Amino acid sequence: MAAGDGGIDTTAAAGLENPESHHSPPWMAASATTDTLPEAFEDSLLFGVSGTLRFRRSCTAVNDSNIFRNLYSRVSAVEDCDYSSSSESEINVLAVKSGECRSNALFFAVVRVLKTLNVRIARYVCFTATVEKYGFDQSFLAFNMLMHIYARTEMEMEVYALLRKIVYYCQKAELNLFCVSHALLCCCSDEEGLNFIVHVLVKFFALNLLFENALAAVAQARKLGIQPSIRSCNLLLKHLGEANERESVRMLFREMKSCGPFPDVHTYEVVMSFYCRMPRGTDGVDIEEASSIMKEMEIVGISPSIVTYGTFILGLCRVGALEVAWSYIRGLKCNVRPCDCYCYTIVIHGFVKIGELDKAMQVFREMKSSGIAGNVYSYSILIEGFCRYGNVERGLSLLEEMERCNIKPSIVTYSSVLKGLSRNGFMEIALFLFKKIGASGCEYDTRAYNILIAGFSEQGEMESANRLIEDMLDNNLAPDYVSYESMILGLCKIGSCNKALNFLDIMVEAGFLPHPYLFNHIVHGYCSKGQVEEALQLIYKMTNLGVSPNVFTYSAVVNRLCEEHKLRKALQVIPVMLKSNQPPNDVIYSILIDGLAKQASPGKALVLYTRMLKVGICPDVITLTILINVLGSAGRVGDAYKLFREMNSEGIVLDNYVYTSMIAAFCRNGDMTKAWNLFQEMVREGASPSVVTYTCLIDGFLKIRRTDIADMLINEMNQKKICHDLVFYRVLLRECQKLRNVDRAQHLFVEMKNRGIITDEIPLAHEDAKYNLLTELGSAEYCVIGANRLALVRCARMTIRAQCGHKESDQELQMK
Repeated sequence: MAAGDGGIDTTAAAGLENPESHHSPPWMAASATTDTLPEAFEDSLLFGVSGTLRFRRSCTAVNDSNIFRNLYSRVSAVEDCDYSSSSESEINVLAVKSGECRSNALFFAVVRVLKTLNVRIARYVCFTATVEKYGFDQSFLAFNMLMHIYARTEMEMEVYALLRKIVYYCQKAELNLFCVSHALLCCCSDEEGLNFIVHVLVKFFALNLLFENALAAVAQARKLGIQPSIRSCNLLLKHLGEANERESVRMLFREMKSCGPFPDVHTYEVVMSFYCRMPRGTDGVDIEEASSIMKEMEIVGISPSIVTYGTFILGLCRVGALEVAWSYIRGLKCNVRPCDCYCYTIVIHGFVKIGELDKAMQVFREMKSSGIAGNVYSYSILIEGFCRYGNVERGLSLLEEMERCNIKPSIVTYSSVLKGLSRNGFMEIALFLFKKIGASGCEYDTRAYNILIAGFSEQGEMESANRLIEDMLDNNLAPDYVSYESMILGLCKIGSCNKALNFLDIMVEAGFLPHPYLFNHIVHGYCSKGQVEEALQLIYKMTNLGVSPNVFTYSAVVNRLCEEHKLRKALQVIPVMLKSNQPPNDVIYSILIDGLAKQASPGKALVLYTRMLKVGICPDVITLTILINVLGSAGRVGDAYKLFREMNSEGIVLDNYVYTSMIAAFCRNGDMTKAWNLFQEMVREGASPSVVTYTCLIDGFLKIRRTDIADMLINEMNQKKICHDLVFYRVLLRECQKLRNVDRAQHLFVEMKNRGIITDEIPLAHEDAKYNLLTELGSAEYCVIGANRLALVRCARMTIRAQCGHKESDQELQMK
């Protein structure tokens, strides 16, 4: 059955609009057009169908209407005529004296509706086809009469359908819709029929967002002495509010109070909702206007309904006045005003949202003590709050309370508990509850499954997660994007990159396009295991699927190639990135500069840094820290210090890693005066020296025989409770070896064992051998292991996080 402009089958009727011949607005379905008279019109000429029951019930009302009485009597005079063979004189019996309806066929359709209230006319007839056959004036007159006939018997659907056809034609012909409203209302009908036409006009224009026409129809009705109904005005107010027509809402509300119809309680509910429910695109809740509405209702003597009170409380909560809303509810109870569970639930939700769970429970207890039982929503909000903030036990107790009160939890309620249990690692309890949900008759949804799948994946229990996927399919629930995402991340976490890739393929077959960060996790997993070729193949596959690799994807590959000392191949990644429209960023260059520095190629590292600047990439503090180490290791301490000061002048925040790198360079060069001055500046600027910073200074001062300053720094470290590391002890042991201080060395050795730094027993005989063993505990030169090592480790950490689409804050890095 094809749907016409009346919403029913119209393919059999002639004279209907062709959907391909017109572009109708979204609210209007099109129909087909022919040159023949509409079938409904032809049927109306035969008068072969009896009037409907509705017509029989309304017949008296129709005959009482002055505008239709004359027409109806003329039809009755020829009721038994055979119109299929009627002569011209018989047809003239039905002619209107004024000659307004020149077309006999069109007129017969009108009088047929008057006689029988035939609904097929309104549903099947097409205004465009009628205009083509009889002209606009005669067609509009006929449709106008039809609308008033239906309006007199309150057949709203038929009036609405006819109006829709007229408006569709007028919009397509670019005719003025304001004139349409005027013409429809300027009719000698009774007040009841005109009021009904006004209501349909307002409803039609409001539903189709033609607010200017709707307001004009109300104004036109008032000019003609027709008072719009309160129902029409409330409907228009509601849709104006939903469309955020603030000025129109205020204007119509004022006109209702001054010109009528005077607002009723529903009007105030609509206006209150507009000011409190924060429609999209607004600046927020206007609680002052809402408060004035409440005062106005008291002045005019209209008692607010429970809906009005609930909406006002919602507005108070949305502006953060939770305490005021709570006090307002108490006032309602004291004054014996209506208040239900919804009013309390709004306040409970507000307190839960800001983490005030104790106050939320207090409101909940007050609600129950006042004789209002909690419902599934109030319990669910509390359970979700307690589980979100880690108090799963309290959430479970509320769930048990629901069951004792015969309130059946929804799957949303259960999901909150499942999420709380999963977040805290109680997966066995979560799985037990999940099975209990199914046994209770509550249907699972995808979200409940996803919570458990994510929980097991986070703990690396991928077999349990996979069983849930299979159970999901058995229950006719298809895994969604979140399901596959959790499985892929979990498999990457345990190093099962091949299985993760299999799930990625299944995900694509299911119609989901993976986000680049999912590929990044698998690429990083392959690179961390040294499978660079597999990672490169995955990047190629990623491109074929239409997913663009980003800089974090390539950083994993570059980082691994640098770790394997394959610098030539790592540098070849840059042209590949440029072809993929992903120019390297500071992270990529930092990794490459670091790799070159590790291979003792400071010249190439500096060349790469110069290239980085030429392409317009600004180095960050990590890149510059690496460069300072590169220059310092190459003996170019002056250039390193110049770069250090340029960082400071350009507003880059200097952290303890940068200071330590520069201090290490001075110590390595034997310039302890500058190292000491820079250390004091570091403390003044608020950068906290680490064990590496102190060890660099101690090592430097011991080399120039300033044991007094070295001892002072050691004492300062102990006072600040800075933990000693292996390299710190190596510096002290080397000094003991120089001084042949066996007792001091043995004491340091015991201290290292007590701190858990070493565990192997070292024989006390042969002092030289002992010194050698102790000093070999830190085999590399400290100036490389110290500042340079930590700077590079820091860079590596950031790179690893970047591969997954994350970025650590400086505070997190310092903590590590």
